[in-house]
Amino acid sequence: MVFKRLLGAMGAGGPSVDTVLDGGAVTPGGILSGQIHLQGGSADVEIEHIGLELIARVEAEHEDGESEGAVVFERFTVGGGFRLAEQARHSVPFSVSLPWETPVSELYGQPLGIVLGVRTELAVAGARDKGDLDPLAVRPLPVQEAVLEALGQLGFGFKSADLEHGHIGGTGQQLPFYQEIELTPAPQYAHVVNEIELTFLATPAGMEIVLEADKRGGLFESGQDTLTRFTVGHHDVGARDWNSEVDGWIRQLVEHRASYGSHATYGHADPYAAGSGYGHHSAHGSGHESGYGSGHGSGHEGHRSGPGLGTAVAAGAAGLAVGVVGGLVAAEVVDEVGDFFEGDDDEGGEED
Repeated sequence: MVFKRLLGAMGAGGPSVDTVLDGGAVTPGGILSGQIHLQGGSADVEIEHIGLELIARVEAEHEDGESEGAVVFERFTVGGGFRLAEQARHSVPFSVSLPWETPVSELYGQPLGIVLGVRTELAVAGARDKGDLDPLAVRPLPVQEAVLEALGQLGFGFKSADLEHGHIGGTGQQLPFYQEIELTPAPQYAHVVNEIELTFLATPAGMEIVLEADKRGGLFESGQDTLTRFTVGHHDVGARDWNSEVDGWIRQLVEHRASYGSHATYGHADPYAAGSGYGHHSAHGSGHESGYGSGHGSGHEGHRSGPGLGTAVAAGAAGLAVGVVGGLVAAEVVDEVGDFFEGDDDEGGEED
């Protein structure tokens, strides 16, 4: 998709920018490439800086409830230092690496309701304008896809996905937010679990997989959340029976009864080393710290996000990505990116 916009901060007759991303979804840690096309205005100008910002719609929990905001999670300088003549055309190619923890926004081409964007910033003669905006599509890494496919094969269903501001305690999380994929339980676990929440935290070597179960209470006890974390390497994709592996993770998650505490501590010298298998640790409670720089730390027990998304992807024999039921179609996601980020100039301030 291409959005073309006259740079308002430059005044009437200023240059315009048209950013074109190379086609297809990218993966976390992968290369995002494209071209930035500039069209000169009514006078020669000095292009001092051309930058790209990766932005995401993120939810935050605080004392007054929940709110949403746009967060800049990476910035790149891709050009600048040249003169753009009146009415001249100039193109700047770019190729940048996405952060490994970039959220997944689609599965087998079906959108998950995650809103990501790439915004182009141009600096001309001391004036900066956050101009052209493009939606960013991110598909899973092979290990992420294998885990999601296994969950679908086991009978879990997709409920919703969102981005939560905060940090999962005891993990190597780098970004100021994490992605939660909420799943309805498979029939064999429906009597003990209300839902499963899944988070991927990828690194160049592999990834941490955080599973949280909202457990049903018994006759004389209330339900509680249990959190478990596993590590796998990228090289493990073709070397494991993922259905058995993931089912084993879920069994450990729902059967765990020890290690109470609100912040889990994990320690592995080299969890991604070949032949190391996977490590895990479990804890009752939530190891999530949230809040838009407000200092409010809170777990998310009882939090159920993603209203209105419904069951976007049905679980079945072919995995989690069989069909879209009541979810967002691609065109609507594109519109939502523009609607959400348009005119929002304050996002990411907490990261500066």
